[in-house]
Amino acid sequence: MRLAPYFAAAVLAATPALAEVTVFAAASLKTALDEVAADWTEKTGVNVLLSYGGTPTLARQIEAGAPADIFFSAAGTWMDYLQDRKLIRPETRRDILGNRLVLISSTSRAASVKLDTGAKVKDLLGDERLSMALVDAVPAGQYGKEALMSLGVWDAVKDQVIQSENVTQALRLVATGEVAFGIVYMSDLVGDGGAVKLVGSFPEDSHRPIVYPAALTADGAGPEAAAFLDYLADPAAIAVFQRNRFVPVAAGRADCGRPLFAARCADPAP
Repeated sequence: MRLAPYFAAAVLAATPALAEVTVFAAASLKTALDEVAADWTEKTGVNVLLSYGGTPTLARQIEAGAPADIFFSAAGTWMDYLQDRKLIRPETRRDILGNRLVLISSTSRAASVKLDTGAKVKDLLGDERLSMALVDAVPAGQYGKEALMSLGVWDAVKDQVIQSENVTQALRLVATGEVAFGIVYMSDLVGDGGAVKLVGSFPEDSHRPIVYPAALTADGAGPEAAAFLDYLADPAAIAVFQRNRFVPVAAGRADCGRPLFAARCADPAP
């Protein structure tokens, strides 16, 4: 009996560790990426560890040495931030998804409108508060501020803005009725249980294009990580993202020789 602990230790030492891939991903990706990762694990047996948060927070965590194999950002600027510091592998970087910026309200609030002028936005808000992600750091907040500036209404409403660490928290303030209106992504409305109402979409030319790039980190060199990064652009994964109201980004020319991109090159997604 006294040999049992040593025998068990020897067995554990001889057993290879299960492969895992760690992904740091923007909070707005959670609902869709949870499903994509679960599908991947079922197909491959490789576990995917997902860590969600505001894009700048995740980028700074990687900069501080947090272990991650893949960074899936809600904006190119924060991918640039890590690339400039040689903390991603630039040859693996690719744009995976797009999104749309929308104004939401609690379900008892405004009717749907076309958000083509600042006057319409101001009339809708009145003196009510507006929930947004951090406007000078988090991509959803930055895009939202750009849209309001483009429509000429930012200075008129900026004192009404309540800022949150990420877009998920910004939506939650509206869903719970703490704030009357919010600016979030279209994809954030999936799975909200009808707690918020879509008021309208901001014109696409009122802000920079919303693009979600992904890349291996400098330490994310394992074959499993590279395979999961490829899988993010697989038609099966893209179908999940589309159901969650993301917009696929057409494959770049350099990707067209890659097997997982072939269908997208032959028949570009809308």
